[in-house]
Amino acid sequence: MNTLLLSKLWCRLLALALLAGLAGCAPEPQEPVYRIGFSQCTTGDAWRRAMLAGMEKELSLHPNVQFQMLDAHSDTDLQQRHVQEFIRQRVDLLIISPNQSGPLTTLAESAYNQGIPVIILDRRTSSRLYTAYVGGNNLEVGRTAGRYAAQLLRGHGHVLEILGRPGSSPAIDRHQGFTQALAAYPGLALAGQLTGDWRPASVLAQLPAVLRQHPETDLIFAHNDPMGQAAHQVVQQLGLAGRIRIIGVDGLPGPGNGLQLVEDGALTATLLYSPGGEEAIRTALRILRHEPYAKDNILVTMVVDSANVGAVRSQTERLAAQQQDIRRQQQRWVMQQRRYASQKMLVYLLLASLLGAVLLGALAWRSSRLNQRIRRVLEGQNAEISAQRNQISQLAEQARQAAEEVRRSSEAKLRFFTNFSHELRTPLTLILGPIEDLLTSPANLSTAQRQDLGLVRRNTQRLLQLVNQLLDFRKIDVGKMAVRATEGDLVGFVREIMDVFEKTARRRGITFRFLPAEPVIFLWFDGDILDKVFFNLLSNAFKYTPDGGHITVCIQPEADAKTVRISVEDDGRGIADADQAHILEWFYQGSQPSANSSGLGLALAEGLTRLHQGTLSFRSRLGHGSTFEVRLPLEKPAAFLDVAPGPARLPSAAILPDDELADPTPDAALSRTDATALVIEDNEEVRNFLVQKLQAYFQVSTAADGSAGLRLASDTIPDVIVCDVNLPELSGLEVATILKGDWRTSHIPLVLLTAQNAPEQQVAGVQAGADLYLTKPFNPTFLLESLRTLLRNRDQQREHFRRQLSGATPTVAPLRVDQKFLADLAAIIEGRLDQPSLNVDDIAHSLGVSRTQLYRKVKALLGTGVTEYIQSVRLTKARQLLLQEGSTVADVAYQTGFSSPSYFSTAFKGKYQVSPSEFKAVHTPLRT
Repeated sequence: MNTLLLSKLWCRLLALALLAGLAGCAPEPQEPVYRIGFSQCTTGDAWRRAMLAGMEKELSLHPNVQFQMLDAHSDTDLQQRHVQEFIRQRVDLLIISPNQSGPLTTLAESAYNQGIPVIILDRRTSSRLYTAYVGGNNLEVGRTAGRYAAQLLRGHGHVLEILGRPGSSPAIDRHQGFTQALAAYPGLALAGQLTGDWRPASVLAQLPAVLRQHPETDLIFAHNDPMGQAAHQVVQQLGLAGRIRIIGVDGLPGPGNGLQLVEDGALTATLLYSPGGEEAIRTALRILRHEPYAKDNILVTMVVDSANVGAVRSQTERLAAQQQDIRRQQQRWVMQQRRYASQKMLVYLLLASLLGAVLLGALAWRSSRLNQRIRRVLEGQNAEISAQRNQISQLAEQARQAAEEVRRSSEAKLRFFTNFSHELRTPLTLILGPIEDLLTSPANLSTAQRQDLGLVRRNTQRLLQLVNQLLDFRKIDVGKMAVRATEGDLVGFVREIMDVFEKTARRRGITFRFLPAEPVIFLWFDGDILDKVFFNLLSNAFKYTPDGGHITVCIQPEADAKTVRISVEDDGRGIADADQAHILEWFYQGSQPSANSSGLGLALAEGLTRLHQGTLSFRSRLGHGSTFEVRLPLEKPAAFLDVAPGPARLPSAAILPDDELADPTPDAALSRTDATALVIEDNEEVRNFLVQKLQAYFQVSTAADGSAGLRLASDTIPDVIVCDVNLPELSGLEVATILKGDWRTSHIPLVLLTAQNAPEQQVAGVQAGADLYLTKPFNPTFLLESLRTLLRNRDQQREHFRRQLSGATPTVAPLRVDQKFLADLAAIIEGRLDQPSLNVDDIAHSLGVSRTQLYRKVKALLGTGVTEYIQSVRLTKARQLLLQEGSTVADVAYQTGFSSPSYFSTAFKGKYQVSPSEFKAVHTPLRT
């Protein structure tokens, strides 16, 4: 028991000793941290860099100062922004060395009025609203320079002054003081001035001309040493170095600065003008510490010439050495401080360790008793945690695998349905194409036959609609359908859709009314999506409304809910109560399904409405009709993608009756048996069907894959190409890109024929260079009419090229492949126009193509042969040469590549119906 009491007493004594030691080692109160902002007009000269170096030297003694310098690079607007930023940061003190005094005055006053101390350094502002000024007396600098100039010239001579930047206070004050001093010496005259803008380059550019205007100049006063050094270079170049003396201002030490220039004889003298960096920091600290300070801190100036430059340089070097010693002492002091801090920390750690050891010793006996029990508890907890961690890892891996499986499944489903849709479109093309051809042909068909064909056509279109709906269903299901919205008139959009059903309503005696609350309602919507929604609702209404019934479409904005409501009301048979809970589900057909119902229409409409950030609801009573209501947001949802407004679009989802389907009649004008067509299609039946429809109007060649089609196109140069998109080896898009990028085939009209009907796929086809993008199933008559239009456009383009190339030197800008080809062709002919041996083989060799390819390309673009085109260029050039004074028929004939003047005359008369001599006589003016 006595031992335990002694142990406790010993612990208390150690704790008291430790507290006493810590109290004795308490740190001294530290000086607060100050934030100083410095707006420097430039650091592009040695004097400004010396100013900054002086500041940094003084700041090294005060580690509690946070200093930030911003360089304006002699840009007044930039310096104003720097000062505004310092004011916004609420620095403790602001130092400004203005680039121009006037523009910085307002900002200096603003900072001063907001309670931020402001020190103006070197260049004064136009106001006295600042805390302190540090800098030389520039007025006295100018006076000293004037008096020294008078002393050098003994009161008689001509002086030239090189001014600093206009508007800066040093330039203004130095000039004023200089002129005041010269006024006291009537024998001294200010011969001239030039603005050096503080930059030697400006002096080098201007001073030679000024010295030539004032050869009587005896002395040059430059507002700083760099301009004085530049003046010395000009004086040396002009051979006036022995006569003209130069005075500068700054007197900085170091190589290339003022003191060195005086020692080297480049400057006669320099006026010592201290940068004031150290004094600015000292003044700033006196202000921040609330110590006494002077508002105007004027730095002394003196003349340094050959008489005292050595002493000044020695003194400067001694000061620099002392500063170096001070810097080394500071470094040693910092090291001692760090060593003291580390030793102090070591003492603290030793004391704390000792106290900890005592405490640990006192607690060891208790810890040993609890250690075993705690270890057992921890081991049990660790085992439980490990089991839970392993279970969580297994669950996370299962979740990741499930998510990956769902993603792959979704992608596979969409890919399956997309491919399935594309596969169905090919047989639908082979069904619908011949039916359209039979219905639009002039063949004699009985009424029953036409009705049967119409029935087949309607059901084929219905099958196509089901395929499209099924594909849309899968896109919605896997989240692959995006809303691409444009702003448009919803009333006009719905009215266009209703117009399609007007004829059905009249035929069946149905009262079909449209009741918009406002004539125009602008809304952001995707026309392709809402087209399918409203078509399904209207088709459903017409399907279940009896003849003579009523269907009403209303549009009503709901300002409170920020939505617009579109309702479709009918008085049909209605929906049974048992079906209403499931009527919007996929593939649900109700307790009494319709014979032609797939269970997709309403579910698709509801899914597309949700995708459009809207809602679809309904109310119905069996035997009293139904009302379906679509509510859409009036404001544009953030999820919508913006797209540029596209061309007018006809609805694509409607299944219309037989009497509403237009029967276009084929144009008999398409009867060009000399035109050639190339069909690139991998499906043999579709390829044969296309050949059958085109061979009456074209000479048709075929290819079963993209590579073979490219080879056949470059070899035969057809008049038109019809190409499928899904091809083996090379896709149709790749074929289109290669054809339009090759000058041999770039002019050929290209029609892409595909089952891919998504908007992004159509855009990709047009971007690849297709002139027309048709989706399967297609109307054969529409295809033939489209080919006729493309060929007519190519004929118009050919005539345009022929008119464009009618001059002697075609000037076709190579903006397109065809135009570049014509430009290259014309350049080759022009370059060898005087060679009678120039022929088609030579040109084809120069262009790197075969004779046949060249002939077909020129024939397609210009409608003429290569030889005829060469002859036309020769004769056109000859016309120009005949108009030149002094030209003869024989000279012109040989210059344009004709083998003899007689052959030239015959060819010229054959084209222009006049001989060359007669043409020259008619177009050459008579001279007296």
